[in-house]
Amino acid sequence: MANEYESLTDGIRVTVRPRFSLAQSDPAEGEFVFSYHIRMENLGSQAAQLLFRHWLIHDSTGEDQEVDGEGVVGQQPLLVPGKAHEYQSFCVLGSPFGFMEGYYTFMRPDGSRFRVAIPRFRLQAPLSPLDDEAHPEQPMH
Repeated sequence: MANEYESLTDGIRVTVRPRFSLAQSDPAEGEFVFSYHIRMENLGSQAAQLLFRHWLIHDSTGEDQEVDGEGVVGQQPLLVPGKAHEYQSFCVLGSPFGFMEGYYTFMRPDGSRFRVAIPRFRLQAPLSPLDDEAHPEQPMH
């Protein structure tokens, strides 16, 4: 999946590149693993430190999860103007389709906090020939 999603909030640009991971998935067991690469870049004139993350993970089975936590992958990076931070993570869905979106909470040097949007991005596993076997066409009479 070569899709790239981007948002810009208060001088912080967030870019997301999701990817389906067939090697770590088990479609027969309803386990679809998606990795995503995130780059956050400070295009503004003031430093900002990432404090918290909030995710909404939607699975096409109708199951939604909300995830809150400190920082990202154990870090609370300080983004000075012109600098970026990148990380990779993953999520597991019970179906081949869904989406994620959310926000980061950042803090400026003066202590003020603000939210930075994480753009909604699609999670989609490629369709496989196995799907045809699961839903054979009805013969025409």
